Amino acid sequence: MGQQQLLLILLAILVIGVAILLGINMFRSHAVETKRDNLITDCVNLSGLAQQYYSRPAAMGGGGRSFSGWIIPTELQINANGRFEITDISQPLSYVEVTAIGNEEVTAGDSVSVKIKILPRDFQITILH
Repeated sequence: MGQQQLLLILLAILVIGVAILLGINMFRSHAVETKRDNLITDCVNLSGLAQQYYSRPAAMGGGGRSFSGWIIPTELQINANGRFEITDISQPLSYVEVTAIGNEEVTAGDSVSVKIKILPRDFQITILH
């Protein structure tokens, strides 16, 4: 083979290698973003449950205008997206914060995580990682 053909083969191998690395990085970033979106969706669903509890009278098993006593249902504490835990219930119980820690690592030992602050009629989402 001629020297020009060898250089073209090496160039082709290099281009293919770079394309494969870019594809892997794009796939990884998409997986992390998808996991984060799934955690946010689960947190929004939990906010609906917490707001229902807040609005329901205490005589009917609710909080009676308080988040006191609200817990994340056992079957929703851990799912395919990650785990969810209450990290703060304010005094005088006007909001509750839930932190969601995903099972997708962003960097070594650092998982995808989001926090939602659930208010009586609204919520605020903060992306932690």
